[in-house]
Amino acid sequence: MTIEALSTLVSHDPATGEVVGSVPLTDPGEIPTVVARARAAQVAWGALTPEERAARLAPAGERLVAEADRIGRLATREMGKPLREATGEVRGIGKGLADEAREIARDLADDVLEDDRVSTRVHHDPLGVCAAIAPWNFPVGMPHGLVLPALVAGNAVVLKPSEETPLTGQAYAEILQEVLPPDVLQVVHGADAQGKALVAADVDLIAFTGSRETGKKILAAAADGLKRVVLELGGKDPMIVLGDADVDEAATFAARNSFRNAGQVCVSTERIYVHESVAEGFERELARRSQELVLGNGVDEATQIGPMVNERQRTHVLEQVKTALASGARLVAGGTDHPERFIRPTVLADVTHDMAIMRDETFGPVACLQRFSDEEEAVRLANDTPFGLGAVVFGEVEHAHRVARRLQAGMVGVNKSCGGASGSPWVGARQSGYGFQGSREGHRQF
Repeated sequence: MTIEALSTLVSHDPATGEVVGSVPLTDPGEIPTVVARARAAQVAWGALTPEERAARLAPAGERLVAEADRIGRLATREMGKPLREATGEVRGIGKGLADEAREIARDLADDVLEDDRVSTRVHHDPLGVCAAIAPWNFPVGMPHGLVLPALVAGNAVVLKPSEETPLTGQAYAEILQEVLPPDVLQVVHGADAQGKALVAADVDLIAFTGSRETGKKILAAAADGLKRVVLELGGKDPMIVLGDADVDEAATFAARNSFRNAGQVCVSTERIYVHESVAEGFERELARRSQELVLGNGVDEATQIGPMVNERQRTHVLEQVKTALASGARLVAGGTDHPERFIRPTVLADVTHDMAIMRDETFGPVACLQRFSDEEEAVRLANDTPFGLGAVVFGEVEHAHRVARRLQAGMVGVNKSCGGASGSPWVGARQSGYGFQGSREGHRQF
């Protein structure tokens, strides 16, 4: 991403540095006018029932499916993920959009409460104007998770896609705009200045997915106007491998969850605590699997791990690894011969909580291993963080469930990822979330 002549946001391919395209940069001074148009448009949109709004939005799903190849390729060229993952992201959202919109509408149905004295009807009215500020790592999925519930709930939305993926965010919004009244969904483009102006504008709700530090700033800025916020923030997700775990299954999961999307996932497994009785086997299997992954340009069919989104993020990850090695960590896989723009999947062992790489979010393809001797130590280490987004425990099912219930995380997977069944909330504990997405209660926040 570069900003040229203070009027254009230029998007670059992280694998090659080539220009992908550009969008007009929004003048921060124009954002109050954008929000005013949204507020005027919201009146008629909010007067519809949730079911009517869901029906209006449903055809956008078919359009997303039809455009999945085009938008998926755009996403790959803007942020680097393998093409099959990018097109799958768009196609999956498109296929599920109509059902998801209907589910949100059902979740917003009136509640009727009665006792022997009175009957009460609880309505769930739209808040007004929602500012949706989305990240780049799932450049369709993340905006969608903020925009769709806000729209079905009857709000007008001003979306700011990430400055790293403006073309993909614009393409997603344009498909929804085809079925929406004018100004119900608008897009502003830019980086920090535009984000700050949007948060400061006359909006009623700020829905944000991104870093903990930015989330803190948004929360502070929202306080003056008592604006509602939904924040999905960063993570430093732990994985516990118990002595009774299936080592092969655990290593297979760790390789996938630590390295997919080049580790640029909020629920990537970054810290792995392994019982000393199975540590050697797990370490060996994880190293082998990491070395089998194919690094390359996301548009190449064989690619499994794409580039880092930008040089700033690449430098951050490599500095963490370098500092950890200098502090006594042991390199198991990955090495230091990383190609320009890329980082090879890296496995470090003998890490400790004295190292920044075990405390601060990495957001790169690095898995850090630490051995433990008993369950109490594993739980203590896993909880030794201000974050609390996701976690994973591998082991005999009942044993793993008992350990999982002691972890301070919003979502814990047992012998699987932390993603839940349809209708489950996506929720962070501690400093990884403020409010949450999905589920009946999550939809009603909008």
